[in-house]
Amino acid sequence: MLRQIDGSFAVAEAIALCRPAVISCYPITPQTHIVEHLGELVKSGELPNCEYLNVESEFGAMSVCIGASAAGARTYTATASQGLLFMMEAVYNASGMGLPIVMTLGNRAIGAPINIWNDQSDAMSARDAGWIQLFVESNQEAVDVHIQAFKLAEALSLPVMVCMDGFILTHSYTRIDMPTQEQVDRFLPAFQPRQVLDTADPVSMGAMVGPEAFTEVRYLAHYKQMEALELIPKLAEEYDAIVGRDSGGLLKSYDAEGAETVVVTMGSVIGTMQEVITAMRAEGGSIGAVTIRSFRPFPKDQLREVLKDAKRVIVFEKALAVGLGGILSSNVRWALRGLTTTPVYSVIGGLGGRPITRPSLRRLFEAGSKDQLEDTHFLDLNIDLVKRQVERERSRTGSGPAAENILRDIGAVRAAKTA
Repeated sequence: MLRQIDGSFAVAEAIALCRPAVISCYPITPQTHIVEHLGELVKSGELPNCEYLNVESEFGAMSVCIGASAAGARTYTATASQGLLFMMEAVYNASGMGLPIVMTLGNRAIGAPINIWNDQSDAMSARDAGWIQLFVESNQEAVDVHIQAFKLAEALSLPVMVCMDGFILTHSYTRIDMPTQEQVDRFLPAFQPRQVLDTADPVSMGAMVGPEAFTEVRYLAHYKQMEALELIPKLAEEYDAIVGRDSGGLLKSYDAEGAETVVVTMGSVIGTMQEVITAMRAEGGSIGAVTIRSFRPFPKDQLREVLKDAKRVIVFEKALAVGLGGILSSNVRWALRGLTTTPVYSVIGGLGGRPITRPSLRRLFEAGSKDQLEDTHFLDLNIDLVKRQVERERSRTGSGPAAENILRDIGAVRAAKTA
């Protein structure tokens, strides 16, 4: 059924179609509307047989999910940014215990400085936590991938994190083709837990494991992620057969095959990129793009196949490994190891919600197509502001807070003039 709806409400209604038994929530921007709407659906009776718990913190939210999932309940929560960091100990516990929890991550910058706008720093902070991480580029994908996430999680007994760009997707109104309850029930069977707490058959979950078995237990988590590389595309095909829509999978190519320059990215920015790339191709440019849908597990073999003939790769990402550069680009370089003639340029952009404009992308792609980019490039970086602060810190001891100094330099803070 077609509806004009914002991304948060669409995800909430998709979650409701999956018939969760327990929803644990603690609000944090930009995911708050998801759990708020789920609360309304439970209260109204539109989502029956579901226990909705308001908890005291994000750590509490994930702890409740762990307990509920261990007791055999289909379980869901959502968070963002600092909320993910606050629950991180429990995030690792959920994956280490092999619990099939589904969580929405409304991607948002991590402070300090405080910032509530979109980038993908939060997801990157949990990239090695053992969760499957799926990125979506549109609200339609967000609906479809969340439904697939439950089946994926329960098939492997692993938690799944669905990452959607905060505000850009969570707060935007778009046309959504919402699947019916009958379609979702055909795709997603009732939850049959692989492990469950039962007083009639007691077991220990989350037991202490010493050096004699820790490697094997951790390897098992890796093995199951590798299994996901085969299962994710199969579930996308099965979903397509029922709903009639291609959503999910490991990655998606936008005219990348045979292109000399290929852009690799994740999330919603591909929409703006497509417009720029389409215009450049119409002018004779040999350029395409690939979006990574499954970041963990990372589809290195599939990506290598798509990029094998590219003369250069531009990796665009909304996160920064301080002291190194790009995170996604490091994974792409790893996938391409041995193809020594293929330069990989790492481009960091959109940090803290900075706009990613078509003119900026056009200049970037044109420079990259001529191999005129440095290995790590920061899109629209005002290096003069940085140099001014560096000189300020070198010239006097009491130089003051860097973030406030830079805000004063650009006139965003009205205060005494900074030297």
